[in-house]
Amino acid sequence: MSALTLAVVSGGLSVPSSTRLLADRLAGSATAALAAAGREATVRLHELRPLATPISNHLVTGWPSPALATALDEVSTADALIAVSPIFSASYSGLFKSFFDLLDPGALAGKPVLIGATGGTARHSLALEHALRPLFAYQRALAAPTAVFAASEDWGGTGDSRTDTLPARIDRAGQELAALVLAAAATAAPGPAGPTAPALGFH
Repeated sequence: MSALTLAVVSGGLSVPSSTRLLADRLAGSATAALAAAGREATVRLHELRPLATPISNHLVTGWPSPALATALDEVSTADALIAVSPIFSASYSGLFKSFFDLLDPGALAGKPVLIGATGGTARHSLALEHALRPLFAYQRALAAPTAVFAASEDWGGTGDSRTDTLPARIDRAGQELAALVLAAAATAAPGPAGPTAPALGFH
């Protein structure tokens, strides 16, 4: 049984980046959940900051650089996608949006996607539902029910006492993405039906 591929897109603009950190944590959660179900996953990380100039050039010339072409191809062909953007002015970053504008139509159709975002305060968390989720719905991706937002306070403490902690949200989201990936893999598997994949319990 071949390894699954998990593409991770981080739209962080700084080094180090809390967006990259959240992307790594989400990827770790999803791969751990897949491993618990007996499936190996290969993670292919793409940070958009080094691709900023190639992305802008591609938008105006129609020609991608080799590095950008590789990133677009690996996102398009992956079994699943984790996409994380910083939030500016109540929406995803322009660099993040521009990258996904360059994908071929239908590249994300039916693909399991886990969305995440980072921002200075929890007020920005609404962008997950009014900006990021509609973006991937338009591209007909299959978004996991749980989207993860990480505010600055989430990294250094327990966050809002009225909500789940960041690690708990990451764990739940990773399990949900793994379940979507396993279901898609089972549907695509040729031949007679075999044993079903182990169930993943959400909590």
